[in-house]
Amino acid sequence: MTVRFPAPVFIQGRYIRLVPLDPLQVPDLFEAGGDDDGVWNWLPTITPRSQAELSAVVEQRLAQQAAGEAVMFTVVPHTTNRPTGWAAYTDISIADERLDIGYQWLGRYLWGTPAHLETHFMLMYNAFENLNFGRVQWQLDHLDQLSQEIVTRIGGIPEGVLRRHLRRTDGSWRDTVFYSLLASEWPAARDRWMAGLILDWR
Repeated sequence: MTVRFPAPVFIQGRYIRLVPLDPLQVPDLFEAGGDDDGVWNWLPTITPRSQAELSAVVEQRLAQQAAGEAVMFTVVPHTTNRPTGWAAYTDISIADERLDIGYQWLGRYLWGTPAHLETHFMLMYNAFENLNFGRVQWQLDHLDQLSQEIVTRIGGIPEGVLRRHLRRTDGSWRDTVFYSLLASEWPAARDRWMAGLILDWR
């Protein structure tokens, strides 16, 4: 099957929907996670302290999208119907049938919830079921234990660590932990989610 480049589409889930990132969402996004160092701690972006600073980050991400370097989605929980974070496809390679799930952040009240799990699951679902990719991967800060738990829970397999790989915004160095899931492994992960087994974890 032909691999297709992802587009910023609407993806409907049980707990959330993913919608294309839009500058008009900035006020809700800032309320959800602006001026919160904990939310932005693992991202390659200094914490936005105002809506204007967050608007600048949004414009940067949309410029990356326009250049074909990322595809951005806003996370909208059904409980609030308001944008509460975002996630993206990055490092997209059609030739290698591979992409990353990254740039992900959520407001604190969603951390470790089914909505958090589903954010990653729906991006996996779209990549494998609709776009026909052969590999989905994550590159996580070795100190970001919550994201590692989430990715492991939904089926991501740890592959190894790149030591002193990237400099954080505070100048310190991070090791990068790689996780992946292959198309051949996807049906088992999908079936566990559909059976509700992934949600029974905390």
